[in-house]
Amino acid sequence: MDPSDESATSDGERSGGSERLQKVLARIGFGSRRACEELIADGLVTVNGEIAELGRRVDPDHDRVEVDGVPVGVRPDLVHYLLNKPAGVVTTAADTHGRPTVLELVPASPRVFPVGRLDMDTEGLLLLTNDGELANRVSHPSHGVEKEYLAEVETEPSRSALRALRQGVELDDGVTAPAKVGLVAPTLVRLVIHEGRNRQVRRMLDAVGHPVVRLIRTRVGPLRDQRLKPGEWRSLTVAEIRELEEAAAEPAGPAPDR
Repeated sequence: MDPSDESATSDGERSGGSERLQKVLARIGFGSRRACEELIADGLVTVNGEIAELGRRVDPDHDRVEVDGVPVGVRPDLVHYLLNKPAGVVTTAADTHGRPTVLELVPASPRVFPVGRLDMDTEGLLLLTNDGELANRVSHPSHGVEKEYLAEVETEPSRSALRALRQGVELDDGVTAPAKVGLVAPTLVRLVIHEGRNRQVRRMLDAVGHPVVRLIRTRVGPLRDQRLKPGEWRSLTVAEIRELEEAAAEPAGPAPDR
């Protein structure tokens, strides 16, 4: 038995607000406790920047834990929801005009907040969580977490319009980062960006002469779900949370060749 376990409670896990590190890692999906002990023994786990040792206890509310360089949320009250936002719903906590909000579509407790924004007329996938650190990393363009959209436009874009989107478009708040762009159908454009400017996709397509008729976000990083109907939500799986944490840990890669 680890000496640090002698002061534990009857289940041998929690004492004075702290928990054994291997239990915390097992709870959030890193395998059995034995597997998590092996991760620690192999030097792959750090706590507050220091390589953890077997027997280490952590305070999930305050300690920063990383596994193989990827920050992981360890608070037991963290929730992560994936919502298919319908048109006509605003991405805000409250609306002074009385319009429905995304928070009315998910459980009221624990209180969550949307990660990024979809404008009122845009549909599709939206992440909501109370994990502030992960939310910041998913939102910030420096981490390069991709957001994929399907845009129905008024007329078929020319090759030059698609090329302009791939190279970066001049907007009133600066040139956009190069996007990944493909034509799915004559007036249906698939567009992938990692920035999060206000109404960015609509403004990009406006700038190349192809106003948006309908816009749907189909992917956030590794998260997809074609089965969610408009207005429906679900909790992320443990595997999805891990994939999202890994995607948000990577810095944005170099821009594609122009």
